[in-house]
Amino acid sequence: MSEIPEVDIVVPVKNEEHDLAPSVTRLVGYLRDVFPFTARVTIADNGSTDRTWLVARSLEEAFAEVRAVHLDLPGRGRALHEVWSSSDAELLAYMDVDLSTDLNALLPLVAPLLSGHSDIAIGTRLARGSRVIRGPKREVISRCYNFLLRVALRARFSDAQCGFKAIRACQARQLLPLVADRGWFFDTELLVLAERAGLRIHEVPVDWTDDADSRVDIVDTALRDLRGIARVGLGLARGTIKVPRLALRESVYAKPAVPPAPAAAASHVLGGRR
Repeated sequence: MSEIPEVDIVVPVKNEEHDLAPSVTRLVGYLRDVFPFTARVTIADNGSTDRTWLVARSLEEAFAEVRAVHLDLPGRGRALHEVWSSSDAELLAYMDVDLSTDLNALLPLVAPLLSGHSDIAIGTRLARGSRVIRGPKREVISRCYNFLLRVALRARFSDAQCGFKAIRACQARQLLPLVADRGWFFDTELLVLAERAGLRIHEVPVDWTDDADSRVDIVDTALRDLRGIARVGLGLARGTIKVPRLALRESVYAKPAVPPAPAAAASHVLGGRR
């Protein structure tokens, strides 16, 4: 893709050699046939030890809309931080590789941001209107976690961990340097800081189907999230995490104050070459 896209959709992956190709092929088909904005799909391979990187490169060669980025170290937050920080798009998004969220929610996710109505948009499985298929264990853990966020960090958003989010690039550039986590808590930390910065978060009820082959270790992730909540809560209380009030929203179609950054190269390798 030679032109700068309006939306850069990051798909973080680790050891997803089997799901990556069918999911990206389906996503590209949706973008070509339905999505009204220009978009790039960035596959962010973070620490894979199987053939995921080879599959990512083959998809990059097959589709003009796709680019592949490789990081040696694992971490969804690390992948998003690296790619979003260097993206030239007006709007930054990400989704899980299993496409658990119905793609029909993508346009409602990005439209309020491109229009200037909101700064961040998140898919939510816990709001009225959502249709969710998942086991009772994950449902209980998700609801308890988000309740804890409301109590401990005064969060007002309903679903921190749904893998379906977007943010305006101008706001991401100011928030990302403040986000310390490089794992699963990245989403929560970003949203908490965004609220403290006065940004508007738009929520989209989604149709979501749980991936039976999910590789997420629920217990380990929960413990890391609890440590993240404690770290951010103490940092905000003690003033060691300083969150600036960010600029008011405006449409991305307004004339930019400075020229946009040059388009990224077709393929990037971060942290090492394979």
